[in-house]
Amino acid sequence: MRNVLVFAVHFIGFVSFGFSQTVKLLYDQTKPQTVYAAHRLEKALLAKRYVLKEGQADYTIQLAVNPSEPGLEAFSIVPANGKLTINGSDERGLLYGCLSVSEDIQNGVPLKTIKARHEQAKLPFRAIKFNLPWDAYREGYAMELHRETCRDLRFWESFLDMMAQNRFNALTLWNLHPFPYMIRPKSFPEACPFTDQELADWQTLYRGLFRMAKERGIDTYLVNWNIFVSPEFAKAHHVGVEDPTQRIHFGAADTSSIIKRYTRECVTQVLDEYPDLTGLGFTHGEAMGGMTPQQRQDWFGETFLEGIRQAKRKTKLIHRVPLEANTRTGGSTSVDTEQLTRNAMEELDFLDGPIWAEIKFNWSHAFSSPKLIKVHGGKISDTYFKPQPQKYRIAWMARNEDFFCLRWGVPDFVRQHIRQNTHPYVGGYFVGSEGYIPAKDYFTKPGLSVDWQYAFQRQWLFYALWGRLLYDSSTPDAVFKNEFVRRYGKTAEPLLEASALVGMTPIRLASFFNFTWDFTLYSEGFMSMNNRVMEYISIDRQISQPTMDTTYVSVTDYVQKGAVESAFGRDKITPLRLASLLEQDCQKALSRVKTINVTSNTSRQHEVADIKVWANLGLYFAQKLRGAVSLETYRRKGGEVHKKAAVRYLESALNYWDVVVSITRPLYTDMPLAAYSYPKDGKRVVTDTVRRFHWETLRPDVARDVDIARNATVLPAK
Repeated sequence: MRNVLVFAVHFIGFVSFGFSQTVKLLYDQTKPQTVYAAHRLEKALLAKRYVLKEGQADYTIQLAVNPSEPGLEAFSIVPANGKLTINGSDERGLLYGCLSVSEDIQNGVPLKTIKARHEQAKLPFRAIKFNLPWDAYREGYAMELHRETCRDLRFWESFLDMMAQNRFNALTLWNLHPFPYMIRPKSFPEACPFTDQELADWQTLYRGLFRMAKERGIDTYLVNWNIFVSPEFAKAHHVGVEDPTQRIHFGAADTSSIIKRYTRECVTQVLDEYPDLTGLGFTHGEAMGGMTPQQRQDWFGETFLEGIRQAKRKTKLIHRVPLEANTRTGGSTSVDTEQLTRNAMEELDFLDGPIWAEIKFNWSHAFSSPKLIKVHGGKISDTYFKPQPQKYRIAWMARNEDFFCLRWGVPDFVRQHIRQNTHPYVGGYFVGSEGYIPAKDYFTKPGLSVDWQYAFQRQWLFYALWGRLLYDSSTPDAVFKNEFVRRYGKTAEPLLEASALVGMTPIRLASFFNFTWDFTLYSEGFMSMNNRVMEYISIDRQISQPTMDTTYVSVTDYVQKGAVESAFGRDKITPLRLASLLEQDCQKALSRVKTINVTSNTSRQHEVADIKVWANLGLYFAQKLRGAVSLETYRRKGGEVHKKAAVRYLESALNYWDVVVSITRPLYTDMPLAAYSYPKDGKRVVTDTVRRFHWETLRPDVARDVDIARNATVLPAK
């Protein structure tokens, strides 16, 4: 190893324990990942006013890659007299070791008291799902507003730094058709719509992104939907859909030979021209209407897989499991399709490492029950899991379509999710959204002085919990508490506990309210799809909706059994028990943050405000549940006492909603939501592309619940 002494810093300061200390840092500067790791360590040292110098120093820190270090992406910290050695089983492990020591330094731990330790990864695949705003799957202003931010390498540098800090090791980039933004296809130059300079700018972006990711130990993947081509290619060859506004996700497949050749050659050319790109992924779903599962698998074999085979290097692969078990495109499952897909993956022998077989955990809403209840399309058998697969590992897709604005963080929910679902056949997780891009901050009201620039920085706890716990699920809460203290001072320590308490509000709603795809539930807005329209979940809808998690009891079932708790087992969560749990946790959280001073720090004010918003949404939900039980009881059995109780509970729910409005209106703008499309009469209908959300706009709907109760009548006896 080539040992390199760091540069001298002409700077004398006094550290917290009373005197200036000099530090010599030894590392191999020929390896980009090691250099990046060293620079992160240097930054932490300088921030605590250590002096970095060459030659004799008070303390020496040595970074070393030691393949004999046990464990996956592992590191050990070895303190000795005047020396600290950071060993990594590989460069990624060394980086994590440096970040761990940096964290100690940032927490004010003197070098001489840093403790020996060893850590290693629990799961090999820890990925973020990131939808790109160009040629995006979802549409509208909520996607388009991110274009400038996502074309700025400074954004990606910040995002990748966050990923590395939180031990994420894969970035997956999703859009409908990425290739024309990256290459001018040799055989089909007409497919690329850009001038040479415009294409060069796009290529600079992608190459810079992939290079920075590699330096940070992060694999990169392109994942697309099928069968899409560029509008320019479609027009030139009269294939696909020539009108770019008609990129119908659920349209009939065009399996023209020229599209197959174009796709295959694009795959090969991208892999050859972007050596820092780790891999590709594909989807057995969109734009494949009319194809059987076997035909879809064959299409990928002739296009993507053959393109990978013809490339000059090996690549990794994300193989999404089929979203359809028939020729439609709405979502279905079958054992035959699962067996077909399993066999196809087990036959692939030219890829780099295991295939990551992506499965949506509880469809589009992983932030519901930690139990696997459904996947995209419905139930799943154990076909993918038994016997133990050889060529692939399952990677759960933890989709978040439930909270885009409000901060969220429940450590024990993430731990439980990982503990219950990391069987030997599981390789890891994806975490991310379809209807939300965490780039431009379009939530915060202009003019407020806050300490973040980008949207993902507002939600730092979300990423810290998933990344750190996927790496090591035994990571203690103290790690996250310390981050609150570093950001906002000692008084902010209760924020983690408060976040954990109120963060159960959307989890409990999604467990109670059954859903399928993205827009069938939006938890922070208490909204759901109804007849192709996203709307507020009315009291009537809450009463009639089945539960997602069978541990929960719906209002209808509860009242039908006499609204008697003893009619259900101890493990069942009835509506009234759920209301009590919500009330207990939310009131406790409010008491935890009551004394935190928010007047001197706007960023801390936002953190506390989100706790209060979730808490009041939870209290609103609790009262609405009680009102729903009283209203349904009155409708079925009569009794003015039940009707009056329903009105009283729903008036109380409205009061809590008003508190939410009063907290959020000064801090948050009206937030654009992604548009969605659906086929009608052979055309594509797109919903309002500029629709916006704020709790205040839903207040008339919340108030209407009270009127529904006031005007309720007893149902005729059957």
